[in-house]
Amino acid sequence: MPLNERDRIEILMMIGVGDRMRTQQEVCRLFHEMHPDREPVSQSTVSRIERKYRELGHVRDAPRQGRPKINENVQQDVILSALENPHCTVRQVSRDLNIGKSSVSNIFKKVKYHPYRVRLIHELAEDDFDRRTEFCEYMMDHNNQNNGFIANILFSDEATFFLNGHVNRQNTRYWSQENPHWMQEYHTQHPQKRDLDDYNKTARSGQKKSYIRNDEYTPYCKI
Repeated sequence: MPLNERDRIEILMMIGVGDRMRTQQEVCRLFHEMHPDREPVSQSTVSRIERKYRELGHVRDAPRQGRPKINENVQQDVILSALENPHCTVRQVSRDLNIGKSSVSNIFKKVKYHPYRVRLIHELAEDDFDRRTEFCEYMMDHNNQNNGFIANILFSDEATFFLNGHVNRQNTRYWSQENPHWMQEYHTQHPQKRDLDDYNKTARSGQKKSYIRNDEYTPYCKI
């Protein structure tokens, strides 16, 4: 157990002054007799306490280095920011309250706030299941009629960038201590969006191409 300032002062009093000074070994034995339930102090500890008092005139702890602790008012402001706007970002809170981003993250972690990530899902209509079955049958029939049918299909990845603040699961979070099961409905058709198609491979040349499609009324949206 580390010694506090009161223990160090007590050790100085045990050392004594003038012709009534005790040796370091005697101080260690006396301290252990007075505090038998504590860990005994060593002679080097007594020597350091005595040397510190002679050099500095006190036995207080030196001020700790590093960033000062954040007070309770700042912590409350950070929590209130998340309560008022659960979709806020660490950078936004840091800028609004003029504190470091690491401090904001530490406060959220301290109060067990977790940035829940949104998961985008499709709404299934009643006839969607039949459409899936029809598509599978269609592909199987064409593949049976033409063995090279699958090899001639062009596979591509598509990313849609919305210009109206549409939800993006890469940067949308919901700060909460428990899963809020938050849900918001979005329509897939909207004029303010741009699609980026990335063809991973073509059927014959094997080249990779990307282009932006300026189709303002895209009849579908892949999420």
